[in-house]
Amino acid sequence: MDRETVLVGIDAGTTKVTTLIGEVARSGDVNIIGYGIGPSAGMKKGMVANIDQTVNSIATSIEKAERLSGYKISSAFVGVGGSHITSQNSRGVVAVSGHKREVSREDVGRATDAAKAVQVPSNRELLHVIPRGFIVDGQDGIKDPLGMSAVRLEVETHMVAGAATSVQ
Repeated sequence: MDRETVLVGIDAGTTKVTTLIGEVARSGDVNIIGYGIGPSAGMKKGMVANIDQTVNSIATSIEKAERLSGYKISSAFVGVGGSHITSQNSRGVVAVSGHKREVSREDVGRATDAAKAVQVPSNRELLHVIPRGFIVDGQDGIKDPLGMSAVRLEVETHMVAGAATSVQ
């Protein structure tokens, strides 16, 4: 199987752990080729209470899915939930670089990095930074600023964080 056509998802909850392996068709449809479901141990209210038990529960679910599909998992999308998940809005601002003053991917990346420059406590880990919209030279409501002429680029983001111990 071509690794680029396979997606793996893992959901580790308080009562069960589920692993799904799906093959993505050229049409974009996903065909489930393997799954593993097992009881969860070591989790309480969405938080890891016993790391060894949690790891064993996840490993068992993964092994079942691998056995059923014949696919060896090397990476996965992992669902993280629980009361430790928090979110906040942030804004990043940069001057547009380059001689033509056209917004590039690098400018968008720098603006997003500027939005991430908020104080995150050491016991928390930033999980996602989701761009909500852009402001180009004071004009808001822009979804994709690439190629626009500008001096100033702002990005409005929504950031999601979780307890570092639970996320890891």
